[in-house]
Amino acid sequence: MARLYSPVGRPKPAGTDRTELAIWYLMRLTGLGLFVFALSHFLITHVLSDPANQTSEWIATHRWANDLWRWVDSSMLVLVVFHSFVGVRTVLQDYVGGRIRVVLVAILALVGVVLAGLGIWAVLSAAGPMP
Repeated sequence: MARLYSPVGRPKPAGTDRTELAIWYLMRLTGLGLFVFALSHFLITHVLSDPANQTSEWIATHRWANDLWRWVDSSMLVLVVFHSFVGVRTVLQDYVGGRIRVVLVAILALVGVVLAGLGIWAVLSAAGPMP
């Protein structure tokens, strides 16, 4: 009987390591969330609105004047950072071993938290027109 799916991709982790299983599921959930957020973002900003009017000043003064848009943009930012940095972590797990991997994963986690924090801070603190 022929397979109905392609066995391409990282297989679901087996065994008792719950951390790897949680990361495996979270990668799929964040990928699905990014798909929804990215399509919604594209539809709203490029189809329903005129992109020619959307300058950085317009975004800071009009779009981010609404708390819902700040939440949506912050959520998309967190999903992008989490998904991309956990993807890089997976590559490091596959190709780097020993203490170097531990150090690189720690640095990667720190950079991811700092970038997500700076991005959220930028979105939430935009209070008026940009200079």
